[in-house]
Amino acid sequence: MLTPTSTTIISHFQQLQDNICASLEALDGKSKFQEDKWEREEGGGGRTRIIQGGDLIEKGGVNFSAVHGKMPEKICKALQLPNCQFLATGVSIVLHPRNPHMPIIHMNVRYFDTDADRWWFGGGIDLTPHYVYPEDVTFFHQSLQKICNNHDSSYFPAFKKWADDYFYIPHRQETRGVGGIFFNHLSKDETHSFDSRYAFVKEVGDGFVPIYSFLAKKHKNKPFTKEEQKWQFLRRSRYVEFNLVYDIGTKFGLDTNGRTESILMSLPPMAAWGYHVQPNKGSAEAYTQSMLKKGIDWASG
Repeated sequence: MLTPTSTTIISHFQQLQDNICASLEALDGKSKFQEDKWEREEGGGGRTRIIQGGDLIEKGGVNFSAVHGKMPEKICKALQLPNCQFLATGVSIVLHPRNPHMPIIHMNVRYFDTDADRWWFGGGIDLTPHYVYPEDVTFFHQSLQKICNNHDSSYFPAFKKWADDYFYIPHRQETRGVGGIFFNHLSKDETHSFDSRYAFVKEVGDGFVPIYSFLAKKHKNKPFTKEEQKWQFLRRSRYVEFNLVYDIGTKFGLDTNGRTESILMSLPPMAAWGYHVQPNKGSAEAYTQSMLKKGIDWASG
């Protein structure tokens, strides 16, 4: 179900993928992205781009997809939609760094449209540090706050809370990381047009490289120990648990017969599960653990 509007958005997302991949290769300085183009039997396809074994990025993906066709009945019921045709397109990024002092970062921007006169934008960007550095988290949240405020001052507090609630692991009673922004079902309303929603989503996408570049240049070459790497693998395991149990995007991709390798590119190359691991009191690990909770006002510094 392609329209002139959806074709324009698809082209923008493809260009965004190109720009981000080129920037990340320059930041890493060693590895290059490998592209895997794929087609979905029911309609559409995508470009999976994976980078591995780099100086900065141990494993990461910058994926573009645009899939369309008949909406699966299960999703129609979940979204309270009639039987219809749909289009879903977007860019999704997950980067697992080599250095434990460098955070995992995730971004997604997406557009969803149906022939039942329903469309919306969604997405977000969030940070999952292995070690929480307050100044980094404040920089991250202030950067997102600025992007949001360029479009609507109500966006940041609402989308920050949405991220806190969404990126939560109930069975661990902790957040996946230090949050960010998360939004979904952004459509036309009394104060927002299609163009204003689209402009906001574009700026979120364009904000990724400056934010990640700042963090990479700060932490890429910082020395680390085997013990710090063990903690990194433990924190990665929580990332895996969230993505496999709770993540909406993972569920949507699998339910729409998406490409499994592309959907699961978010998983790290190595993770570890210890039994009832408790960090030592007063340690950097204990501090990080204490910061994995909702409602922290990071943007105020």
